[in-house]
Amino acid sequence: MKLANKVALVTGAAQGIGKGIAQTFAAEGADVIINDVRCSEKTDELADWIRQQGRRAIVVQADVTKRDEVEAMVERGWDELGSIDILVNNAGIETIIPFLELTDEQWSDVTTVNLKSGWLCSQIFCRRAVAAKRQGAIVNIGSIQAAKVLPGRTHYAPSKLAIEALTRNVSAEMAPLGIRVNCIHPGLIETPMIDWVMKSPDLLPMVLAQISMGRPGQPCEIGSVAAFLASEEARYVTGQSFYVDGGWQGK
Repeated sequence: MKLANKVALVTGAAQGIGKGIAQTFAAEGADVIINDVRCSEKTDELADWIRQQGRRAIVVQADVTKRDEVEAMVERGWDELGSIDILVNNAGIETIIPFLELTDEQWSDVTTVNLKSGWLCSQIFCRRAVAAKRQGAIVNIGSIQAAKVLPGRTHYAPSKLAIEALTRNVSAEMAPLGIRVNCIHPGLIETPMIDWVMKSPDLLPMVLAQISMGRPGQPCEIGSVAAFLASEEARYVTGQSFYVDGGWQGK
């Protein structure tokens, strides 16, 4: 198993890609801290599933845009599970709003959750790891929209492209301290966030026609790449961004 005896913190893990990553990590031997902005049946069910795989799991409700809540979450992880070796910055939101109608508040809401949270969680995770003289790995979750232009995303797309710059810069400073940082840009992944695409008889065929593999991806297919990047198999990989999109970005 790639992640045997590791502890991973996955933000925004209640459903979708975050849930898929948490499940894949547990299957690869990791204990998992399940974070979401609110606890629910979904987070509890995920924790139960992970425990059934023989791994430890805790659920931590925290707003990852607020420093005090992230600090408390990281400390709880260290206190209850002994360490945190891996951070997955997955929490994010998307809205579709025409450029001329976009408000200050709408811009701030998306960029704060999608970008600030990644910086904040990474800083707090790295400070704790460095203080404990522990190595670690960070996996940031971006989006195909870092490269693809889609209508109504003049706030969302920049927040995801900026994650590339965050990844490169944090990786450069943290590499000498033993912490690697990489980014995954998912394509069309079958999650609740894109239900409206999957259920559209007009839109779905148009999108699939642009994807070389002709199908949407599954959350576990992002999870498997994240597990590789978090593992010792990727010990010489840092500062990189990977498109996991079935060939959409290059078509």
